[in-house]
Parts: sequence; structure tokens; C-alpha cells
Amino acid sequence: MNTLTVNLGKRSYPIYIGSGLIDQAALFQAHLTGEAVYIVSNTTVAPLYAEPLKITLTQLQKQVHLITLPDGELYKDWSHLQTIFDALLQHGADRHTTLIALGGGVIGDMTGFAAASFMRGVQFIQVPTTLLAQVDSSVGGKTGINHPLGKNMIGAFHQPVAVIADLSTLQTLPARELSAGLAEVIKHGAMADADFLNWIEKNAAALLACESKALAYAVLRSCEIKAAVVAADERENNIRATLNFGHTFGHAIEAGLGYGKWLHGEAVGCGMVMAADLSMRLGKIQPAEAARLKQLIHTMGLPTVAPKFGSERYFELMQLDKKTTGGKIRYIVLDQLGAAVIESVPEALVKETLQASGAT
Repeated sequence: MNTLTVNLGKRSYPIYIGSGLIDQAALFQAHLTGEAVYIVSNTTVAPLYAEPLKITLTQLQKQVHLITLPDGELYKDWSHLQTIFDALLQHGADRHTTLIALGGGVIGDMTGFAAASFMRGVQFIQVPTTLLAQVDSSVGGKTGINHPLGKNMIGAFHQPVAVIADLSTLQTLPARELSAGLAEVIKHGAMADADFLNWIEKNAAALLACESKALAYAVLRSCEIKAAVVAADERENNIRATLNFGHTFGHAIEAGLGYGKWLHGEAVGCGMVMAADLSMRLGKIQPAEAARLKQLIHTMGLPTVAPKFGSERYFELMQLDKKTTGGKIRYIVLDQLGAAVIESVPEALVKETLQASGAT
């Protein structure tokens, strides 16, 4: 097992990465203060992992409740958030209650937002079961739900007390979900670590084959990168925004298609192709470098051609991006492979990228 720390002073917390961690009661015991624990999961993950986790928690003499939500981005909304609150209130949850998010990014975001809101804040633990959640969304305390007009526009910063990433859960991951998670792995290399990007290229086949050793390193290095950025800029005032490389275009794709039509990682993969193209048009990276990143994204089974919404619709959707300031959309672009920056970009160049990407 590897252990990292997200350094946030008194709110620092560990990330545990290893196999079979759901069965290790001692890992959970150190982060549970009250008697009641509520596992929040979904209809896909709960049948696989809820019972083993309940057994682990019962060994600690905890009162364990399971809240099961439908599976999918489509259900990341107010009404299903209310389902969590309903269960907490019906069973008499209090300020010492701990929530555990058992699932992917949707479950992690919703459980975290419920924990941030219930009684004005209770603690929660992330137990991510998808690659995307293990390498990205479970770390950093971003929680929330979607609005029909924009993704993740309603939420709160609320850090977990621990992240327990059990690599064994990745063995039941469908191929499409694996590819979606690999998009966020590629993102970390593209925006922060060129050597890691090289490693991803060399180990693409092993990652796609779900080889344990390759996945373990991909999760570890991604978490190291994200933990360092979050520690430096918890509330995304500056550098943390670079973790959104590919997301300005990607979130527009998700909202424009309707949540759940493409997986988040698929939209981010295509969004990175578009952001790399824009970086090239700004003269920051060479055409060969943009093509290299596009090829890697394609190799990982991710889409590289944008949905055809038209320029006007893309700008309308991107205007709702959280990085927009004073009505101006700010983009995450690559200064070079392995280094991302935040910039305002001439609209004409963005239109060229949209056209080149198949969006118009």
C-alpha cells in the first residue's frame, strides 16, 4: 500500500492506494468518530462492494446504513441529492455521522456535497471504485451536482477525511469506464509532467489491459500531481484551474449532448484534443505535439472528433464555465507538453479550433 498526504494544515488527509483495502477495518477505524456510518453507492457498484464494506464496518461495531442511487451522470441532480438527505433524517443521523462515498465520480461528488450541507457539515470518506475517481475526482474536495445549463455549477469545497483507493475494484470496470479514467491520467501528464506522459504512451497497452502494476503507478502518480496542486491552491484561485485542461470544451460537450450521453472522461478526452489544437494555434506547442496527444487519446479508446453543435452553441455553453471572469472565457492551454497555463484567447482562434475539431 502507498500512502500520500494532501497537505491542508489541520484539514490534511491521507490517500491510501492498494489492493484489498475495502477489507481492512483498521484503515477505516482511524477516520470514524461517531457510531453511525452511511454508505452512499449506486445500483451498479453496491451489489459488488457494499456488502464487503458493510462487513468491514460492522467489525468496528458501527451502525451501517446503505443508500443506493441510480447509476449515471443523469442522476447527479437536486432530486437524487434529496434522497441522501431523506435517508439521513429518517434514520436520525447527527453531527457525528460519517458518510462514505462508494462508487465513481458522480457518487463521490454527490456524497461530498451532502456531507458539506447536512447539519452544515459532517465528515465523509471517499472509497472510489472507478479509475477516473481514483486518479482525480476523489481527491481535492470538489463536491456538487449538475444544473441543466452547466456541469458542476452547484456545490461546495468540502474535503474528505480520507481517500481509500482499492485497486481491486478496477478489475470489474467495463472497458469504456477504464478508457474514461485514462483520459484523466493523460490529463495529469499533459498539464504537469512530460515524463509521466511519456510513461503513459509506453504503457498504453498495459493500462488498457488493466494490468495491476501499470494501473497502480498511474493512480499513484496522478494522485501525487493532484495532491500537490490542491495543497498549493485548494479553492482554485489560480494554479488549480490548470487541472481543468480539456474541461472547458469537455463540459460544454457534456451539457450540450445531455448528461450521460458521453462519459465525463470521454468528453475530457475530446476536450484535450481541442485544447491542444488551440495551444498549437497560439504558437505554444508544435503541430506534431498536438498530433501526438491526439493519437494517445485515440489509442486509449476515447473520441477525438467533437459533436457538431456549431460555434455559437459552444460559446454559449463555455460561457458557463467556472473559469469565466467578467464575461471572458479563460482557457487552459499547454505552454508545452507537461506545463499548462490559464489564458484568455481571441475568439477567432477558438472558432478555428472548433472548425478543425468537427464542432461546426
